[in-house]
Amino acid sequence: MKNIRNFCIIAHIDHGKSTLADRLLEFTQTVAEREMQNQLLDNMDLERERGITIKSHAIQMNYNYKGEDYVLNLIDTPGHVDFSYEVSRSIAACEGALLIVDSSQGIEAQTISNLYLAIGNDLEIIPVLNKIDLPHAMPEEVSDQIIDLIGCDREDIIHASGKAGIGIEDILNAICERIPAPKGDPQAPLQALIFDSVFNSYRGIEVYFRIFNGTLKKGEKVKFINTGKTYEADEIGVLKLNQEARQEMGAGNVGYLISGIKNAKEVKVGDTITHVEKPGESIQGFEDVKPMVFAGIYPVETSEYEELRASMEKLQLNDASLVWEPETSAALGFGFRCGFLGMLHMEIVQERLEREFDMTVITTVPSVQFHVHTTKGALLKVSAPSEMPEPNYIDHVEEPFIKAQIISKSEFVGPIITLCMDKRGILKNQTYLTSDRVELTFEMPLAEIVFDFFDKLKTISRGYASLDYELIGFRQSNMVKLDVMLNGEPVDALSAIVHRDKAYDWGKRLCEKLRELLPRQMFEIAIQAAIGQKIIARETVKALRKNVLAKCYGGDISRKRKLLEKQKKGKKRMRQVGNVEIPQEAFLAVLKLD
Repeated sequence: MKNIRNFCIIAHIDHGKSTLADRLLEFTQTVAEREMQNQLLDNMDLERERGITIKSHAIQMNYNYKGEDYVLNLIDTPGHVDFSYEVSRSIAACEGALLIVDSSQGIEAQTISNLYLAIGNDLEIIPVLNKIDLPHAMPEEVSDQIIDLIGCDREDIIHASGKAGIGIEDILNAICERIPAPKGDPQAPLQALIFDSVFNSYRGIEVYFRIFNGTLKKGEKVKFINTGKTYEADEIGVLKLNQEARQEMGAGNVGYLISGIKNAKEVKVGDTITHVEKPGESIQGFEDVKPMVFAGIYPVETSEYEELRASMEKLQLNDASLVWEPETSAALGFGFRCGFLGMLHMEIVQERLEREFDMTVITTVPSVQFHVHTTKGALLKVSAPSEMPEPNYIDHVEEPFIKAQIISKSEFVGPIITLCMDKRGILKNQTYLTSDRVELTFEMPLAEIVFDFFDKLKTISRGYASLDYELIGFRQSNMVKLDVMLNGEPVDALSAIVHRDKAYDWGKRLCEKLRELLPRQMFEIAIQAAIGQKIIARETVKALRKNVLAKCYGGDISRKRKLLEKQKKGKKRMRQVGNVEIPQEAFLAVLKLD
């Protein structure tokens, strides 16, 4: 066990084709195994297209250092703030971490966030300066930033390049020397932590675990402590380029378990695996994920509801940060209220449902969870506009506030402060990390950043600014429910909870957008935005009219008026019984009001 090293890669936001993780892996392979493709660990189509890591990926490498064989268990983690739950779970299964900083970009807000997660778990940090072969790299300047951040010596920072293969051997040697071997007793009762799982349509659910104590053998009866279910270990093994089966695995090892589990609800990330005959204690798992953004996901065809439920369960296995529960909507039928860690997370979940499970879905307006205090003194947790009580029953509303850290070039400070002020932000701190890089700290409502804040931030800073945020609690705000009505009927899927100061502007823009998108009918359609009983904006979709006066060429005006009055009554009757068909683009329009 002294020759096992478990480590992860953090703060790794790499848009290059050849990632450093791939180079580490390639260096430790035999010549026969070396024909590898780029972005081997980012094996999802979405990851390759967007140039980001979405899913943390565990893999085992063998390395010979000073005549001894070492087993290195690597977890490549995402860098984006929306996937921080993947990072926190990976950190819990490791003893050390590679802190990778881009030498052309410097330290980003996510770097600091992920580093504090690792330090909080007492991980050994190895700082690595990546992309030093780029012509605009700033190795000295960025090295100073790293020294200020973690207090290491300049000699401790390893200079590397995944593209050119520079410094790969130095990193592997540092892992063997600096990261401690896992502590654990192979003779103790079995304690293995589940840190990930994936659904295989042929073999059931594959569980990824890290053994802290004890030994697991193939064919043994095992028990998942939290769910209380027992299974037989049909196959166990290690995660190399392909899964490699083993007969026995000891403390400190990372591997997979296949036992024919078919039901997704039976596997919970953070659960402990132990023996049935000689059970061990439960390991402290992971904190339950706290979703930031809520939205409804509905199937386009109502008949596909059960299929969508099965797809969501399978997706949740692979993405433990997705939280959902069933809900119904008058306009959209049966669907699910889902909790996401951010807007990018929501976008990725929607795309994965469409690509991996062939489900076409409608997503409603994203919102956050509000605390509504009623006049009777009760506290309601409201995460959808349909749950909001009438205004006369509300005493006050509290909304979640976040502390946002934005790191950017100093030339963009003015536009960034303007953007944050527009979003009801309060500037708390402004620190110059270097003469050219500044860190801005704001306190702002979460509801304001769930729409287009990140996109706007990237636009005004030409892609330089990085954002990290954490929840700091709830504060009282003047929030109102904005209803959208078509011919007097409220459409709950288009409703939103907004700040009163922005309600008029929001309602006006929404009505104008819907007027463009709704197809004309034989009757007039009134589109109204309302707060409670008060209408604040209105647009009208004109009716398609038949020219009933075509046959009246001359004659008395009363004859024409009589025909027009007759048509008017027919239109009025049609409007009372007619249904307004809302196209799918109308629901998506709310997300793209700008």
